[in-house]
Amino acid sequence: MSTPRTVLVVGGGAAGNAVTILLRRAGIAVDLIEAKDDWNATAGSGITLQGNALRVLRELGVWERVKESGFGFGSVGITAPDGTVLHVARDIRTGGDDLPATVGMQRPHLQQILIDAVRAAGARVRLGTRATDFEQHADGVTVRFTDGTEARYDLVIAADGLGSATRAAIGITDKPEPTGMAIWRVAAPRPAGVVRTDLAYGGPAYIAGYCPTSDTTLYAYVVEANRDRASIPEESYADEMRRPASAYGGFWPEITAHITDPAKVNYTWFDRLLVEGSWHRGRIVLIGDAAHCCPPTLAQGAALSLEDAWVLARLLTSTRTWDDALLQAYYERRVARVRPVVEASVRIGQWQLDGVRDADVPGLMGRTMTMLRELP
Repeated sequence: MSTPRTVLVVGGGAAGNAVTILLRRAGIAVDLIEAKDDWNATAGSGITLQGNALRVLRELGVWERVKESGFGFGSVGITAPDGTVLHVARDIRTGGDDLPATVGMQRPHLQQILIDAVRAAGARVRLGTRATDFEQHADGVTVRFTDGTEARYDLVIAADGLGSATRAAIGITDKPEPTGMAIWRVAAPRPAGVVRTDLAYGGPAYIAGYCPTSDTTLYAYVVEANRDRASIPEESYADEMRRPASAYGGFWPEITAHITDPAKVNYTWFDRLLVEGSWHRGRIVLIGDAAHCCPPTLAQGAALSLEDAWVLARLLTSTRTWDDALLQAYYERRVARVRPVVEASVRIGQWQLDGVRDADVPGLMGRTMTMLRELP
């Protein structure tokens, strides 16, 4: 009987959790380390999951829990700043006709669902742990950890996010670049009439929108030019978000009334990243935000990360030969799909920054999302 392959997954976000579940299903021994003691179980407000993300979540066996926890819908509205609905478009079902076009849900709920699935899969999980050193061999990697231990693995999968320390450790110098925008996000009660995402372009913010995340909740966001975070006291976060939000009509007055607790408001810059050439060095390979990220103007960040996990796991479980050719094939397959999404997401944001009022935002969205109907 052959010895099971061993994999270290660095990072317990969507990509890391997903690839862990899929590899364990194939009988591969997986250690997952996560720097945060709480496995990021409570972080974040809401998340928009389009069909191609739902398709992977179904492959993970968690779709029924996602469906029960979230709020599904099939259209997106464009409104004027005063709340007048200007246009409603049917969303493209990028996951296929048997899945909703979109599900909004609370991000901590999605994380908990994935955490439960990782635990059930039998992975060895170590929280509050980081990798400090990687020693590459022809057929594996020796990894040293912050607790003083070390172990050898056949492969290391770096899913440690936008600021990936693993990416830097293996000599990939690409870093995320700010696009010039930033987003305020908050979770709030859902007004009864909010049954889809509505977006307002214009007004005091570049974009103001909301997404239902359950029968009783939504998350709302306003996008502005980025500012030095150090110049914004955290205790003022609710005031800072409420200021532009209060200028919008429709459902916004009801939403804005609940933007009161600065601890529940999140402020994040929009960044872009696309590592070119390859996403691996030896037996260490990047997935998710460690390899690419884009502004959330197309709501594809988590979806692309989940797709990475699905594609890499399928390649790894289809052969006993884990070599440069396999990992390069993973990169070439994924970069052809990721690049147009990153570029379109950045372009939509740039149009807003440049004040291009006649920009074909719906057209670019439609063309890009149509592409995502194909399997990754």
